Amino acid sequence: MANGQIKTDVILIGAGIMSATLGSLLKELAPDWEITVFERRSSAGEESSNEWNNAGTGHSALCELNYTVEKPDGSMDISKAIKVNEEYQVSKQFWSYLVNSKLIRNPRDFIMPVPHMSFVQGAKDVAFLKKRFEALSSNPLFQGMEYSDDPAKLMEWIPLMMKDRTVSGPIAATRIDSGTDVNFGALTRILFDHLKSKGVDMKFNQHVQDVKRTSDDRWELKVRNIENGTVTRHTAKFVFIGGGEGAFICCRNPAFLKVKGSADSQ
Repeated sequence: MANGQIKTDVILIGAGIMSATLGSLLKELAPDWEITVFERRSSAGEESSNEWNNAGTGHSALCELNYTVEKPDGSMDISKAIKVNEEYQVSKQFWSYLVNSKLIRNPRDFIMPVPHMSFVQGAKDVAFLKKRFEALSSNPLFQGMEYSDDPAKLMEWIPLMMKDRTVSGPIAATRIDSGTDVNFGALTRILFDHLKSKGVDMKFNQHVQDVKRTSDDRWELKVRNIENGTVTRHTAKFVFIGGGEGAFICCRNPAFLKVKGSADSQ
């Protein structure tokens, strides 16, 4: 059975870190907006954001080799690494704001400092890593990065990896102490606890079955309660789909494809 439409300002599909972050930003910028969150699971942060499913690396291109590409002329393209690092700096600034505003009590509940390292072996990869290091270390975002191809130094950095290792060819590593490890599951739960205290309507065990545009240019969602099977219809000015398990199904909906690139449909 279907009930009448329930109106709100913003609907967030999925109770993961993406929705938690956007919801927190919206509550700071537009505190009067009504926000509803729909999640298929029974609590927040149970899928991709959960600490058992997410490595937790604070991705800032400190150790991710695929963020730097060697060009045909032999030079190193670090533009993606810079972009990724800059974006992560913005995330850390936002988290710092939440801590300073007492919205997060203890940052150690979700983020810890940890060195980031890249390790390679073989002449080709060692040459790549050295060239990558030389290109990155001149940028202030990567200040403090170290490089070594000396097995003795690598023994200091990574004793477990080097212990009893037979070094039969070139090896090398980079290390930088400004890396972080993030428990995105804990952060998700912290942010949603804050959002609930701000009146955000958290609806769990809810499956979004359909999304369509209405004649008055709003979004209408058909939502089924997984526990009892009841169906409700909700409308909102803006809809955000978090990148979780059901996101691809929602994004294939023709209603979203027609407005590809629109900020309220991503």
